[in-house]
Amino acid sequence: MTLLNEAWNGKDNSTTSISTSALDEPSSHPSKDLIESWLLDKVANALDIEPSAVDKGKDFAEYGLDSVEAINISGELENYLGCRLSPTLLWDYQNIAALAEYLATVPEESTPDSNGIGLNVVSLVELNGDGLKLENEVNGKSFDIPESYYKFDLLPEYQKLKQQQQQVQSLGNGNPFFIEQEAVVNDTTIVAGQKLINFATYNYIGMCGDSQVDRGANEAVTKYGTSACASRLIAGEKPLHRELEAAIADFIGVEASIVMVGGHSTNVTTIGHLFGKDDLIVYDALSHNSIMQGCFASGASLVAFPHNDFTALEKILSDRRNRYQKVLIVIEGVYSTDGDIADLPAFIDLKNKYKTFLMVDEAHSMGTIGDTGRGISEYFGVDPRSVDIWMGTLSKSFASCGGYIAGSQALIEYLKYTAPGFVFSVGMSPPNAGATLAAIAVLKAEPNRPQQLQANAKLFLKLAKAKNLDTGMSKDSPVIPIIVGDSLKSIQLSQNMFKRGINVPFMIYPSVPQNGARLRFFVTCDHTAEQIEQTVDILAEELAKL
Repeated sequence: MTLLNEAWNGKDNSTTSISTSALDEPSSHPSKDLIESWLLDKVANALDIEPSAVDKGKDFAEYGLDSVEAINISGELENYLGCRLSPTLLWDYQNIAALAEYLATVPEESTPDSNGIGLNVVSLVELNGDGLKLENEVNGKSFDIPESYYKFDLLPEYQKLKQQQQQVQSLGNGNPFFIEQEAVVNDTTIVAGQKLINFATYNYIGMCGDSQVDRGANEAVTKYGTSACASRLIAGEKPLHRELEAAIADFIGVEASIVMVGGHSTNVTTIGHLFGKDDLIVYDALSHNSIMQGCFASGASLVAFPHNDFTALEKILSDRRNRYQKVLIVIEGVYSTDGDIADLPAFIDLKNKYKTFLMVDEAHSMGTIGDTGRGISEYFGVDPRSVDIWMGTLSKSFASCGGYIAGSQALIEYLKYTAPGFVFSVGMSPPNAGATLAAIAVLKAEPNRPQQLQANAKLFLKLAKAKNLDTGMSKDSPVIPIIVGDSLKSIQLSQNMFKRGINVPFMIYPSVPQNGARLRFFVTCDHTAEQIEQTVDILAEELAKL
């Protein structure tokens, strides 16, 4: 097993800070001062402030640079220096002075440890936040480590979390997180014995709680038990798994699929495994965290393009395509915080023109858009085989848990034998597989479910706009944000809605931009027109009070 995996998975996924290949080296290397000046300008531009207001010794985190801005600066640095860089540079070197000093010199050669793993000598002796020098114990030096470096309750990150919790508690409505839902969650929910109209569920087409889906899960438990009990590659394979994967591939309209135990981990393991240090990943600036984590895991060069802006994407591809081996474009079907839809045909055109791979995350579009719920390919009327990698989750329209990748037979076969998140993980549990299989069958038999969902979402959006509520970019999807702006007001509005019998979650920074705090409504096919009308009326009233 180990030899098989090593033979199939021989690529090096380590992240190198600067490539020393002759193709990537600049003809002349900028000095530390020039690099500092360049970074000062870029950070000032990202933050929309004057360069003179940027302190080169201040940590990037203190300036509030988000992950997209930080990665974009790393990507532009590659162009400026003419060499390959790690996308996480702004996390590895926390301020402009430290980063410029690093970039101005050729890094020391890595030396192998006793296990043959390369360790960068520079990383063993660094300055901590208090100016203390941490010495390498191998050299016989003693350590002088602050307690905040080895006690979780003293970690600065934990202390910041506690401060944020206190801010929320000061609103006087208790903790809005981890609220127990006491029954099947659909158009309504029960919290502390109180029934509320519910807009906080992914149960878009009413599959969770459906008798046919429950029966599919129960029959799978009766036949196979509650767990696959092993990796599918070794001893966890069930006939149910292959039946489910065939059903997913058939429903989407491609050759094959693979199911994994988590939606988030499906993106992480797939992107991180398929692409590496000689590749480029270009992703939408509003991409989900799971996509970002997969990008980081890959070690590939990363560039974000402005949301749904295929013109900007083409400029990036035109400038960079020839520098890399594989290039991946990543977009989503329905964007989970804004509710808008990617222009799929335009991205397919660019994929074909620049010879790249295209990946579409359909977590919120599968089952919700298209005449029969087949997602964004059906919505635009394009051939599903024109997309290389389809990704989706099973926890939303399919009332289960897990994720899938669908595409060509070659892609799926390679993932089944080599992807770490599949090979080294237990197989999907039989009840989850059985529930998903039943949900697909119900959706195929009842296309009126996504059609009713789409009608409900259209009604909600129409009424909200009539009340002059800010619905952002939402269009033709069941995800409808109501943008408030201020984080604490957003939390307060959510809690006030709860008091009036409506359950709707808030979203605040860093899930959305600093001034983009909002309530996020998930509409389902089971909401009634009366529930929607009542909700929008109450929402407008409560928002006016703030």
